[in-house]
Amino acid sequence: MAGAITPEHLGAVDGCQVRPLIVTEDERLLDDLLRLCAAAGAKPEVAHGAPIRRGSWEGAPLVLLGDDCAGRLAGRARRAGVLLIGQDLDDHGIWRRAVDVGADHVLFLPDAETWLVDRIADVAEGVGRQALTVGVIGGSGGAGASTLACALAVTAARGGRRTMLIDGDPLGGGLDVLLGGESAQGLRWPAFAESRGRVGAGALEESLPQLHALRVLSWDRGDSVAIPPSAMRSVLAAARRRGGVVVVDLPRRIDDAAVEALGQLDLGLLVVPAELRAVAAAHRVAASVGMVLRDLRAVVRGPFGSGLDDEQIARLLGLPLAGELPREPGLSAALDSGSPPGGSARGPLARFCADFWDRAMPGGGGGAS
Repeated sequence: MAGAITPEHLGAVDGCQVRPLIVTEDERLLDDLLRLCAAAGAKPEVAHGAPIRRGSWEGAPLVLLGDDCAGRLAGRARRAGVLLIGQDLDDHGIWRRAVDVGADHVLFLPDAETWLVDRIADVAEGVGRQALTVGVIGGSGGAGASTLACALAVTAARGGRRTMLIDGDPLGGGLDVLLGGESAQGLRWPAFAESRGRVGAGALEESLPQLHALRVLSWDRGDSVAIPPSAMRSVLAAARRRGGVVVVDLPRRIDDAAVEALGQLDLGLLVVPAELRAVAAAHRVAASVGMVLRDLRAVVRGPFGSGLDDEQIARLLGLPLAGELPREPGLSAALDSGSPPGGSARGPLARFCADFWDRAMPGGGGGAS
């Protein structure tokens, strides 16, 4: 496997400050933001008509900055997690002020109240490093993305990591079937598909089937084949707050729900069979995914009958190479007997996945989060 693959932005420190910072001199806006913080279960620090306490701007996990104070804070050090809150949709100058303060988002109340409560609640509930979240996408039909997603999850759980596997492909047949657990007790996607509000991280984990020491959110065998974007965002955000590892199996067709999932990934793996037609198809998928996901890497699956090796295929796709996915003799027979992908720790697929996690997890192999 080529190179280190730890995402650059996994630098959160366990036990960091979890109080959002409100900066405004507008009494009405302050009342609104305090109300939203209370709804999210967060107790904020407030800088209202007074200088910001030293270290608060840099240390707060989230800054709720009223537009009334944006002008005097334009010279502050840039940081992530600044939300500029406005109340006048006709004030087009707010976008320039957002650039000046380095805001991640511009929000208008009351329209964005639901989104903002979710964001504040994410901060309030997070008590440590969020889960390393990896998406797996097939570059072509039959590429083996679902098999790899399951193997990554099984291997992570076997290594003692808290692991959740999320089936983001409604037409994939259900990852619980691939894991041999279609009859296992627990909730499937239809139970969450109408969710529009916040999903509790602990409640999500406890409600899902547990298979091979990991939690699985899969599809049932019903007729529902759609995930509303709001449900995907809420569920995936809750899964990430539990820490450890989250693996998402994604469809090749990038719909609104898939865009929500891509936006929460730390990195993506595009599985590409070493065939010219498959490489051409994967190029189109990579172009679509790359518009949303910054860190996408190629996993090339042999045998190599096209005259191209894994590094050449990755170069053709314009992607970093995450590795060559080995063939697993007897995989079909193992699946038929109820053994999951990656179930044999000595198999080539499990070794590939173990190597991947050793490189991807902060600090190397690591244990449970």
